[in-house]
Amino acid sequence: MLELAGIIILGIIAQWVAWRLKLPAILPLILIGLLVGPIATLFTEDGSKLIEPIWNGKNGLFPGEGLYYFVSLAISIILFEGGLTLKRSEIRNVGPVITKLITLGSTVTFFGAGLAAHYIFDLSWQISFLFSSLIIVTGPTVITPILRNIPLKKDLSAILKWEGILIDPIGALVAVLVFEFISVGEGQAFTKTALVEFGKILLFGFTFGFTFAHGLAFAIKKNFIPHYLLNVVSLSVVLLVFVESDIFAHESGLLAVVVMGMVMGNMDLPNLKELLYFKESLSVLLISILFILLAANINISDMELIYNWKTAALFLIIVFVIRPLGVYLSTLGSNLRLNEKMFIGWVGPRGIVAAGIASLFGSKLIFRGEPGAEYITPLVFMIVLGTVLLNATTARLFAKLAGVFLLKSEGILIIGSSKFSRLIANYLQKNNRHVVLIDNNQTNIEKAKKSGLEAMVADIFSDTLTDNIELNDVGYLMALTGNSDINKYAIEKFKKQFGENGSFRLVNTDEMNDPESSPKEGLFSHTDDFIKLMETAREYPAIQEIDLKDQGHYEGLIEITKADKHIVPIFLKTPDGNLRIISSYSKEEFNDVKKGYKLAYLGKKFDAEPSVVAVSSQ
Repeated sequence: MLELAGIIILGIIAQWVAWRLKLPAILPLILIGLLVGPIATLFTEDGSKLIEPIWNGKNGLFPGEGLYYFVSLAISIILFEGGLTLKRSEIRNVGPVITKLITLGSTVTFFGAGLAAHYIFDLSWQISFLFSSLIIVTGPTVITPILRNIPLKKDLSAILKWEGILIDPIGALVAVLVFEFISVGEGQAFTKTALVEFGKILLFGFTFGFTFAHGLAFAIKKNFIPHYLLNVVSLSVVLLVFVESDIFAHESGLLAVVVMGMVMGNMDLPNLKELLYFKESLSVLLISILFILLAANINISDMELIYNWKTAALFLIIVFVIRPLGVYLSTLGSNLRLNEKMFIGWVGPRGIVAAGIASLFGSKLIFRGEPGAEYITPLVFMIVLGTVLLNATTARLFAKLAGVFLLKSEGILIIGSSKFSRLIANYLQKNNRHVVLIDNNQTNIEKAKKSGLEAMVADIFSDTLTDNIELNDVGYLMALTGNSDINKYAIEKFKKQFGENGSFRLVNTDEMNDPESSPKEGLFSHTDDFIKLMETAREYPAIQEIDLKDQGHYEGLIEITKADKHIVPIFLKTPDGNLRIISSYSKEEFNDVKKGYKLAYLGKKFDAEPSVVAVSSQ
C-alpha cells in the first residue's frame, strides 16, 4: 500500500515540479524512478529498491506478468488519446515540410539508427530496427514544455508541434509492426507463415479499431450513453478493443486502439472535446505512475550494460547526424532558412511512447529469450533521458545562437471575435501582422476562419491557452469582449505571457462617462465602449486610413473622433508600416507625428476622403 501511494504522490509532485520549472514531466519522473529503483540499491541496508515493481518473493507491486499487463493497458489508453488528436485536415494543411518530416524523416531515423545500433552494439537486425522504430517518435508532451518559453516564428513552432503530434501514433504503429514481425518470425523468419501471422495483426488491428470506433460513435450520437457515464464507458470500450483484438491476433491490441482513436478523432462527435479532456487527465495520471514504475524496474546491471563508449557514440550519431540529416532532406526546396533548419534538427526529444513501448517490448522479448533484447529498454531510456535533458537545457541558447529567437514579439492576440474584432484582425493581417482571435463562441470563430483569419475556440478561464506554443510570438494583448470583467481578467492573467509589449482592453460604460477614470490600458477612445463599437461596425464595416500632415492635424482628427460616435481611432501607422495601438489617452500618447504618418480608424469616411484599406468582415 505504501509503495503504491508513494508512486502516485511522487508522480504528481514530479508533474508539479515540471510545470513549475517549465520542463518536460518525463525528466523528473524518470529521475525519481531511477532514484527509488536501481540507485536505491546502492544505499539501502539490504540492497533492495525502495519501490520494487515486480514481486520477488519479499516485496513488489505486481506478481508474475502483472506489470506487463498494467503497462500494456496503460499504453493502450495513452495511444488511444494520441490517436484522437490526429486529424486528416491537419495532415492536409500542415504543409509539405511536416509531411516530409513524418515520412522521409522517420525513414531516415529508422534505417540510420538501425544501422548504427547494429554495427556499434553488434545487435541482430531485428533488435536493431526495433530500437530504431522506437526512437522515431518525438511527442508533444516533451516538445511543448521546451518551446513554450522560447519566442519563435509561428511557422517554426507549428512545424515542431505538429511533427510531435502526428508522429506519435505513427511511430507507435511502426514499432508495433516491427515487434510483431519479430514475434511471428521466430524460427520461421521471412517464411510464408510469418507473413500470414503478420497479416493477421494488420487485419484484426484495423478491423477491431475501425468497427468499435464507429460503434461507439453511433452510441454517442444516438444518446444511448448517459452523459455522466460517457467517459468511463469510452474507457471501458478502449480496454475491450485492446483485449479482444489481442485475443484474435496476439499483440494486435495496440494497433487497434491507435486506429480506433484516429477514426473517432476525425468524426463529428458532439462530446469529442470533453472525451479528449478526460483522456488527457487520465493519461497524466497513468504517465506519472508508469514512468516511475518503468524506471524503477531497471536494474543496476541494465545500466552497467550500456555504461561504455558505445552508448555515447550511438547517442551522438542519433542526435548530431541522423536527426539533422532527416531534417535537411525533409526541408529541401522549402522556404525555411538554414538557421531554421538547424534549430529543427537540434530539437528532437524522444518521449513517453518511446520509453513506454520500449519497456513493454523489451521485457516481452527478454522473456522469450530473444538475443540482444536486454539492450532495448536501457538504450531507449538513454536516448529519451539524454535528448530531453539536452534540449531542455540548450534549446533556448541554441535558438539565440542560430538567430531564430525573436527579440521582440510582434504577434497580437485578440480576445473576442465579434464583428469589429474581425475587422481589426483583418486590417492587422493585411499589414503583415500575425494575429490570433480567440472566443468561446463557436459561431464567431467560424466567421473569423471563413474570412481567412487564424482563430480558435478557447476559454480564458482554463490554462490550455498558455500551453499553445503557436502563440510564442505574441507580444500584444487586446481584450475586446462585451464583458468588462472578462476583459479585466484577461489583462491580469495573460499580460505577462502575451502582453509584454502592451496589454489593452475596451473601456466600460462607467469609465466612458468619466474621462478622468479612463484606465492606462484603455483602448482606442474613452468615448467608445463595446456597444458603440458594435454599432459603428454594423453601420460602417470598414477600417480606413487618412494621411496626416503633422502633429496638429493628428490631434485635430482625434478631437473629431471624440465628437462623432461613428468614427473610432484604432492605429497610428508610421511611414515604415509600423502600427501603434491608440489608447484612450490618444492625443497625449504620441507627440512625434509628421507627414507620412497615417491614422487608421473604424467608421465612416472623413471629408478628406481617406483611402480604404480593409473593408468587410464576415
